[in-house]
Amino acid sequence: MRGYGAALPGTAAAPGCPDTATGGLRGPDGLRALTEVALDALAGGTAARGGPLPAGGPEGVAARVGPVCDPLLPEHGIGARTALYEIVRAVAEGAADPGHPWCAGHLHCPPLAVAAAAELAAAALNPSMDSWDQAPAATVVEERVTAALARLVHPDRPRPDALLTGGGTESNLVALLLARERAGRRGARTVRVLCGANAHHSVHRAAWLLGLPAPVTVACRAGRMVPAELDRALRGAEGPALVVATAGTTDEGLIDPLPELAEITARYGAELHVDAAYGGPLLFSERLAERLRGIGSAVSVTLDLHKLGWQPIAAGVLAVADTGLLEPLSARADYLNAEDDTEAGLPDLLGRSLRTSRRPDALKIAVTLRALGRAGLGALVEHCVDSAEGLAARIDTHPGLRRRPGPVGISTVLFRPVAADALPGARGDACVAAVRRRLLEEGRAVLGRAVAEDADGRPALWLKTTLLHPQAGPADFDALLDLVADTTSADGPDPG
Repeated sequence: MRGYGAALPGTAAAPGCPDTATGGLRGPDGLRALTEVALDALAGGTAARGGPLPAGGPEGVAARVGPVCDPLLPEHGIGARTALYEIVRAVAEGAADPGHPWCAGHLHCPPLAVAAAAELAAAALNPSMDSWDQAPAATVVEERVTAALARLVHPDRPRPDALLTGGGTESNLVALLLARERAGRRGARTVRVLCGANAHHSVHRAAWLLGLPAPVTVACRAGRMVPAELDRALRGAEGPALVVATAGTTDEGLIDPLPELAEITARYGAELHVDAAYGGPLLFSERLAERLRGIGSAVSVTLDLHKLGWQPIAAGVLAVADTGLLEPLSARADYLNAEDDTEAGLPDLLGRSLRTSRRPDALKIAVTLRALGRAGLGALVEHCVDSAEGLAARIDTHPGLRRRPGPVGISTVLFRPVAADALPGARGDACVAAVRRRLLEEGRAVLGRAVAEDADGRPALWLKTTLLHPQAGPADFDALLDLVADTTSADGPDPG
């Protein structure tokens, strides 16, 4: 443990030591010492884990992490260095590590080192983004970040704008809230929401939270919303409507036909919101941006840069076509944005979020955008998309595995062991589930699961890989496929 011994009870902290606050002129010295401890703990825990996630399942992880938290609130502290090292090391050893190429089950990215370093600085400075006098410089950074991302989504609009959110769920909630308020200001009692059967669950949850009617579900074919079905749902309907399209479904990474949906939506006087939490960063790539053609027609767009943007969570975005659309979020609290302060030129931050106190998430995003530029980020997105295409091709030639028919969705590939197909219905799906759980229990790989139609139109359970690692290559994925096939053979075709 490199001598991270506990301080004796009742002793004062040494100068520049761990117990000092991080702010002020002396703060960085104490943080520098502790950063070394944290990095040692991360390295030690990662080495002890030795793979993409810890072996032993929930009970094994709890048995290893529990002792370093017992007691969690002792009468006398054990000292900052010891507490930091022991807990961080235990969490690192027990982590699902998105930096490992075989941790590929979810929209869970390995954060870039430059973004993580910026996150450390943000935590140390601790600006609170609810009033200018708590975050003078961070306010400027957020203004620049939101302006740049708004122009990325709506390059042809004169006054686009964007908000930073906690993720796609919050972005979708705010989008539906703004649509409800627009409808109300036009004298309508409510707004009808229409979304595909492929929509993220947060759309339905947002409607519930906002007291809106349950969304109308529009049929999908091969995982994408069917334009003719949207036309049928809007035809003859009365009142304001918001159509929610998806650009990057969670299960398959598929993109709805945005140009067709935008044209139908406009024909009926409805509005379009695009949930591009997954697919939005395709806009960074000159080659791939065409896949999102039509997104500029949307009144609002959800993005998540903690997916294909390699930011530490959270880095959600809601872009809107015009800054005036955000006016319903305006609020007044004299201690944060007194009217005379605003008139005197102090920026008003309260209407930039549903939250009051919030972190300076713009800092890590700004550093990343500045460091890599659009071309650099686009190259990383292209690497992941190309990796998925390559993985699909390998599955197609693998004797023990079979890919779900159809195109690859962004960077997501669905497949299953051939051995599962030899079993009838539910038993075949149980075989797929058993393989996934065995890999998790042994700490060897993190694969997701998704139910999607097979070639015969019947639903089946598939293993899911979501490739977000900007450096993983073919050799990593070849070995992963062999691991899945070998695990299936070891289990036998029938999980019992």
